[in-house]
Amino acid sequence: MKRLLKKPLVLLIALFAALASTLLQAQTPELPFKNGEWLRFKVKYGIFNASIATLALKEEMYNGEKVYHAVGKGSTTGLARVFFRVDDTYESYFGIADGKPRLFVRNIYEGGYTKHLKMYFNHSTNKVKIKNMENGKETEIDFQPGLQDVISAFYALRHYPDIDQMKAGQQLTLDMIFDDDEVYKFKLKLLGRESLKTHFGTVNTLKFCPLVQDGRVFKEEESITMWITDDKNKVPVKLKASLRVGSLVAELDGFNNLKSESNLKK
Repeated sequence: MKRLLKKPLVLLIALFAALASTLLQAQTPELPFKNGEWLRFKVKYGIFNASIATLALKEEMYNGEKVYHAVGKGSTTGLARVFFRVDDTYESYFGIADGKPRLFVRNIYEGGYTKHLKMYFNHSTNKVKIKNMENGKETEIDFQPGLQDVISAFYALRHYPDIDQMKAGQQLTLDMIFDDDEVYKFKLKLLGRESLKTHFGTVNTLKFCPLVQDGRVFKEEESITMWITDDKNKVPVKLKASLRVGSLVAELDGFNNLKSESNLKK
């Protein structure tokens, strides 16, 4: 149970973001999000309210450039926290004009396991320098153009201009970096459009399936389903995953400062 309480929290952030990474190449000038946007997700594992995850966005200066600074936080709650305490923070500094990550920070505590990484992206040389803040070790990884970290990728999705024209069954392949060992590849498939009941009323959504490798955590390749609002904001409202033991459901629980009018009603 401990491993499953830990992994879904990480996967929630990664899978919302994974949907976005490959979509960066053709972006629209007008961003669908703005300074001050805030999202909160409630994560349930079986009957447990296992964790809360939040994403906050604000404008900041980084190396003399105005960028977006996105912060994702996740922590176990209630009884789940008694069994297995998780406090994770993910940060991304990415360009306002090009959406490319400049700096990614992963600082996690998961049941006594810790990891604190900083990743510095050089898009001229297509290299990312990764520094382990706990032991001082540095590594460098080559990447192909278009690489995103798991947080910047989340925002890249939302200003892909052709997402509304995608047809059911279309698949996308993407590169994303999450840890200090390699670049990960994901396949994503649009299942279609669906009216979904949420905490904020019934909303029109786009329904996606990240294709994951069958293994020790997930039941089968297409065991994850996610829904995002079919409006200009493209906000994730639900993720459902069938696990080897039980199931995980993450739902949008709160939001502030969406840029455009939404069919989400408080």
